Amino acid sequence: MPSFAQQPETAVAEGAKSENFDPGKVIMEHVADNHEWHFATLGDEHTGTHITLPLPVIAYQPAHGLSVFSSSKLHDSETHTYGTVKLEESKLVSTDGTPLYDFSITKNVASLMLSCLILILIFRTVASGYSTRKGGAPKGVQSMLEPIVLFIRDEVAKKSIGPKYERYMPYLLTIFFFIWFNNLLGLTPGAANLSGNITVTFMLAVATLLITLFSSNKYYWGHIFRPPGVPLLLLPIIVPVEIAGIFIKPISLMVRLFANITAGHIIVLSFISLIFLFKAATVGVVAIPFALFISLLELLVALLQAYIFTLLSAMYIGGAVEDHHDSDFQMGYDDGSEGAPAAH
Repeated sequence: MPSFAQQPETAVAEGAKSENFDPGKVIMEHVADNHEWHFATLGDEHTGTHITLPLPVIAYQPAHGLSVFSSSKLHDSETHTYGTVKLEESKLVSTDGTPLYDFSITKNVASLMLSCLILILIFRTVASGYSTRKGGAPKGVQSMLEPIVLFIRDEVAKKSIGPKYERYMPYLLTIFFFIWFNNLLGLTPGAANLSGNITVTFMLAVATLLITLFSSNKYYWGHIFRPPGVPLLLLPIIVPVEIAGIFIKPISLMVRLFANITAGHIIVLSFISLIFLFKAATVGVVAIPFALFISLLELLVALLQAYIFTLLSAMYIGGAVEDHHDSDFQMGYDDGSEGAPAAH
């Protein structure tokens, strides 16, 4: 990946730089967002050919107005400066110190658009299959995704939300497939680490929080401000804890997804970096199998994290919408019939 720091011009300094390998810098450049999409490097990191896709830079400065240009103009410059915009450690700053607002299409934004396009195309194909084969056996992509949709409906939505599950199925299916597909895309070489971006996981958690709060009923708020069975003397302690729990739940969703996905990428890159750090083929004999094992494990983690996020979201929503005693009698959790106890 190209370095954004200003390069020394002396041959001695260049030689010393090429000999020193900084694994921390390389790893963070791969997992962090960027203003260009870097796919591969042919040859030495500093003197080789970088295969990159320039992305649009959109910067607004109150003192200079709106600037729209290709990120290649920043990387072609030795100082990574174009006009009054400068790139410092993957962040846009103003050359004269005035405020700058970055609305650029970064690597993560481009990956988000790509994943949304893929999801739309896939599910339009599935919807078309249902409309043309009404009552018939599913085929192709439809046959692959239908068991997953039924699993989310029967094992996640129904059991966690209860008889009101249908209105929340579009959201649960959306976050499950969005997280799963982006986790898988993040494992492909040269791809963006979208699920490992704290901003993305933050917005997913906020969506779950808003749906939970706007769907809540009087029993939900009654359990928070007047928990049943709690003595009055303990209410000043319990009520703040319950209120804090409203926000701790989405925070746990945000951090869990971000940490697990980012940790997987860092571990894989760390094993690969050992080869260049020690410059020994014997290290590669050990490092590559471990990196391959972690990569295969990440395939399972990609699906598991999507399932956990969806399941916990459904549980939080279910706790907000359930009516009095619904959870005690398991109304609608198994067969959809109200008032029927669950079969054991």
